[in-house]
Amino acid sequence: MEFSEHIKTANVEHVVLRQPFHPATKGTLCITGHHLLFSDRERDSSRQVLLLLRNIDAIEKSVENILSYSSLFSSAGQSERTSGSSGTITIKCKDLCILQLDIPGMEQCLNIAKSIEVLSSLDCVLDMYPFFYRPTDLSLQEQWGVSTPEKHYAQMGELQDRWRLSDVNRDYSVCPSYPPAVIVPKAVGDDMLMKVAKFRQGGRFPVLCYYHRKNGMVIMRSSQPLTGANKKRCREDELLLQAVMDGSDKGYIIDTRSSQQAQQARITGGGFESKSNYSCWKRLHRQMERGKALQESLIKLVEACGDQSHNMDRWLSKLENSKWLSHVQTALSTAGLLAECVERDGHSVLVHGSEGTDSSLLISTLAQLIMDPCCRTLDGFLTLLEREWVQAGHPFQQRCAHSAYSHARLQQEAPVFLLLLDCVWQLWRQFPLALGFSENLLLRLVTEAYASNYGTFLCNNEQERCVVGAKEKTHCLFQALLRPRERDLYSNPLYEPTELAIWPSIHPQSLQLWRGFFLQWTQQACHLQEAQEEIKNMVNEWGSGPLKQRPGENTKPLLDSLPG
Repeated sequence: MEFSEHIKTANVEHVVLRQPFHPATKGTLCITGHHLLFSDRERDSSRQVLLLLRNIDAIEKSVENILSYSSLFSSAGQSERTSGSSGTITIKCKDLCILQLDIPGMEQCLNIAKSIEVLSSLDCVLDMYPFFYRPTDLSLQEQWGVSTPEKHYAQMGELQDRWRLSDVNRDYSVCPSYPPAVIVPKAVGDDMLMKVAKFRQGGRFPVLCYYHRKNGMVIMRSSQPLTGANKKRCREDELLLQAVMDGSDKGYIIDTRSSQQAQQARITGGGFESKSNYSCWKRLHRQMERGKALQESLIKLVEACGDQSHNMDRWLSKLENSKWLSHVQTALSTAGLLAECVERDGHSVLVHGSEGTDSSLLISTLAQLIMDPCCRTLDGFLTLLEREWVQAGHPFQQRCAHSAYSHARLQQEAPVFLLLLDCVWQLWRQFPLALGFSENLLLRLVTEAYASNYGTFLCNNEQERCVVGAKEKTHCLFQALLRPRERDLYSNPLYEPTELAIWPSIHPQSLQLWRGFFLQWTQQACHLQEAQEEIKNMVNEWGSGPLKQRPGENTKPLLDSLPG
């Protein structure tokens, strides 16, 4: 694709940029195939603002004729008479930042706006910036990613007598959204797996995602069984789940739909595991919102956060009506239930909803954070995300196509990954010493999921990444985050490892709005960032001080006691 054909005006002088935390600035605006570049030309300044076009969620433009006097940017301090036309472009970004560009000349303004609209919404993956990004300190020759199914399996020697690594999906023909290799019961052959795949939506047959070393129990995930209105059954599917039991008297199936939704799914060919055919498995329904409802919740929350009325009652009403914190509560509650089944009750669990690519991944990830201390380190958390979201087939390109400002009609957008990171932040806030990474990492991951220089969140699954050559032609975000300089930025200086599970409180008073993200462009967030930096500097200066947190105990984070 020739990007130049979409750029009628490549640069404009005397543009005024207005952005959070900075005074209005006059300079030069340039547009390229992937970026907006603003260069400050005032007072010998070298300040530049570089904005990835993919980060733009919506733009609003207005054009007007001008005949007025302005002294705002007069170098002599005298009023200047201006005439003609100008335009204003308001840019609303996926990371919730709002910028304003005042552009002289109606034609130039409209050209810039048109270019932004086209270049910020490219459909072809190969035209996106990760395929052009070439940092000097990363090499495309390095192995892509921080983990593989093979490496994950090799690290769990205890289960290798009962479980095996299958390459039945090596060419993605059995399940397009699964990786080439998956962990399954040793008693189940590949021929049986192919039959089970035909009985599960999208071919997502049950696979192992977590082995609990303390008691040998496992978490598996899949999509819904295709029982349909005629209550079809698949003997191979029943045998696969029976093989998971290994002498245990009971297992749990956590269905992230309500019982009514599961029943209704049979009308369209879906369904659930019946008690008569899966006698050793007890089904638990925990309804979790998905799709359009979740996206609309985010839109309402962001609208509330942008309310300038300063009316507390109105603000609280809008916050409650968004239902976002209710979704956070439900996710943490369901993940807690999953962890309790495995950790406390000592039973294996199968998790699924409908497709198995959203809420199933959400609660399995959170449950592993709750139970497994290895997942709470910086390296462990990034490995967990790669395994449970990137390799497991979360459709990032569809879910993160738009954020909260877009005027486009909703299609398959849903902030499931954002909801996960919000839940992780709640854990981080309740257990400030138990997680080895900082809030800065969570904020970085949100931004990267919606618009990135890296190829990690491109496409919707491993098969699509394979087709476009993402692992050969782009860089991996997770590897970049583990470089020494980045590691220091994203590590938690207060981290104190604990082997015990960390059980989150889900009472309404225990859950808070994630101010670091939803209010990050307000002055309050600026003060919080300064406070966090000061705490980090103090900890680094003192070294390992006496501050301790009892394992598994809720501890009030330091930032909660700061003023403002």
